[in-house]
Amino acid sequence: MKKNILVGQSGGPTAVINASLYGVIEGGVAHSRNIGAVYGMVNGVEGFLSGHYENLSDTLSSEDLQVLKQTPGAYLGSCRFKLPERLDAPVYGLLFEKFHALNIGICLYIGGNDSMDTVDKLSRCAQLRHENIMFIGVPKTIDNDLPVTDHTPGYGSAAKYVASTVREIALDAAVYQKPSVTIVELMGRHAGWVTAASCLARRFPGDNPLLIYLPEAAFEMDRFFTDLEEALANQPML
Repeated sequence: MKKNILVGQSGGPTAVINASLYGVIEGGVAHSRNIGAVYGMVNGVEGFLSGHYENLSDTLSSEDLQVLKQTPGAYLGSCRFKLPERLDAPVYGLLFEKFHALNIGICLYIGGNDSMDTVDKLSRCAQLRHENIMFIGVPKTIDNDLPVTDHTPGYGSAAKYVASTVREIALDAAVYQKPSVTIVELMGRHAGWVTAASCLARRFPGDNPLLIYLPEAAFEMDRFFTDLEEALANQPML
């Protein structure tokens, strides 16, 4: 009997997260000799627990899939749901009951750090329960900080967006006679590659952004004030 695929999306919607969903569905269709249907969680694990899912193999035509690949947002909907740390919590039993009801052999979850935490917990729980279900995490748009990840689907467009935005901010700030300081905060709790991409906005040495601070290096407020004073002294028009 063929096993089915279950896929969900979690966390914030992005410009390319549906391209990953497209890849999962296309992969399932391409291996139809060994795989049955591709089911989608509606609103992630939280929605799936409430019985919300759809058969993507039936509801999406080949034309729909081509549109899906280039559509921003999260087609299946999302959630911010964190599974319990204790793997013997009742919610796990309920989830595996639902997996069995749909004859799931592979479960893929598309998202960032918290979504990968969900995949890790489900995978460890499956081992404890001796379940024959494979759990796979699909990194989201810009989560290059996930371990063992070479690069994620949207890292290039994210870097370009950051560089363009910082360039526009720098041009706006440079038109006034009075020196000013503009602080731009970007995403990245533990990895600063998105912030580091702002250096692409520089046209020449000493151009803005003058100061770039990454989470990988310890931040010292006193040093920050010193850096600002030196920058203002050397380049009045920031």
